[in-house]
This record gives sequence, structure tokens and C-alpha cells, in this order.
Amino acid sequence: MSLKPPSQSTHHGPHRARKRFGQHFLHDATVIARIIDAIDPLDHERLLEIGPGLGALTLPLLQRSERLEVIEIDRDVIPLLKASAQPIGELIVHEANALKVDLLALHAGGAPFRVCGNLPYNISTPLLFHFLAARSVITDMHFMLQREVVARMAAMPDTADYGRLTVMLAAHCSVEWLFDVGPGSFRPPPRVYSSIVRLVPHATPPFAVPDPARFAAVVAAAFSQRRKTLRNSVAGLVSPQAFDDTGIDPKRRAETLSPAEFAHLAASPSPL
Repeated sequence: MSLKPPSQSTHHGPHRARKRFGQHFLHDATVIARIIDAIDPLDHERLLEIGPGLGALTLPLLQRSERLEVIEIDRDVIPLLKASAQPIGELIVHEANALKVDLLALHAGGAPFRVCGNLPYNISTPLLFHFLAARSVITDMHFMLQREVVARMAAMPDTADYGRLTVMLAAHCSVEWLFDVGPGSFRPPPRVYSSIVRLVPHATPPFAVPDPARFAAVVAAAFSQRRKTLRNSVAGLVSPQAFDDTGIDPKRRAETLSPAEFAHLAASPSPL
């Protein structure tokens, strides 16, 4: 199976990555093969790729599945993508900003999505939460992100990388850091290392979050002043009685609490 990306040439010369779209085109065939193997697409599944660019992942995905939906914002690459995909399988292109696509509407009662893509690093976190808001119609997600972001996503409590992103994701999905990708695998090479991560929405939440907005506020306050004790960082949001009720020591700092402990604190009655 050929894993070569499509030609980047047009009648007017090569297509250039656009900085405003955060584009870095993957070209390393070995890395591409590892990503496809990690996704392991089957022909009956509904695959959705975010930001296919010139088709480095799109074409081998199509070779495995024969049908693929993609969301692409750069209208100049769409004709190239369609031409490359035409002999391989059915490609359905949604020309749109992925942050503005309503995945619940796009789903339209069909099979659940398996989402993948090389996300623009400048908007990767908003995209993650945009997709997680539609997690009821998503089986799993495989993304390439900046390595530092994946480190925060997969961090354990009481480590330097553990923080707000870790806790907020834990409420919605499991996170698995698969492998790293060096800058030389892209054109143009980014200034950072990248990583492949797998996100699987929880079929049953590991802990209850009765009030998501309050949970988010408590987590944000705790990590905005992570050097302070919880007594000080969440004062005004969490009452002294709540610490007694949950058995959580108010002298602890945010990075020492598990996601479930944050949920317990947030579920406690707020101070008057």
C-alpha cells in the first residue's frame, strides 16, 4: 500500500502552507503508516478527518475504508485533495472552519464518528473541547498535537504538566499518549515536537459533574494560582464546610488533587 502524500504541485507551482491556518504538511511515510495503524480504520466505520491539507493521511485512510469525510478550511487545497482521492474511494468534503461545524447536525442520526487529524496548533485546545461537546456521536479521536499539549493532557497528579487541561479532559474522556513525531516529518518543519494522542469519550463518566460550569470555575480558579493552597485559590467558590464534607485538606495545592476530588469539591454547596 502506497502511503505517499499527493503531489503538492499545481499549474501555478507548489501549494504553500498558510501560516494563518497553522498548516504544516506531514510527509514522512513511516510516521503516516504508524498513525494509520493506530487508528486502524475499518470499512464500515464513519471516519471524519479534520484539516486534511494535501491528503497525507486522507489517501491511506481511504485505501483502508473506501469512504471518508473531511473538514477543510483552505479552499485552494480542496481541488487537489479531490483529484488525488478520486481513484481511491469516496471523499466527502465539508468546506468549513472545524470550530464552527455542528457535529451533532452533521451526524444526522448516522453511525458515530471516528475523528482524526493534524490539528492546527494555534487553536488545538478550543478544537478539543468543541469535539468533546459532541462526544455523544463520537467513538474515538486520534489527533496530532504539540507534544507539550499532549503532555498536559495525559499528565498524572502531582507532576509539573498536570493542570487545568488534564482535569477538564478527564471528566469527558480517557487520554492515551501514543508516540512522538519530530519536526523533520513536516513541510515546513514546525519549531516544536508533535505527538499522537488517542481520546476515547467515557461510556460511563468516572465521576459525577452535576454542574459543569461550576466544576470548570473551581478548576480554573485552583490552577490560576497553583502555588497557593486551595483554601486561598478557591476562596469564594468553595466553603470551609465543603473541605470538611469531602475530607480534602484545604492546605493542599491544586496539582495534588485528582480529577475526581475536584468534582467532589465542585459538587459541594457553594458559599453564600
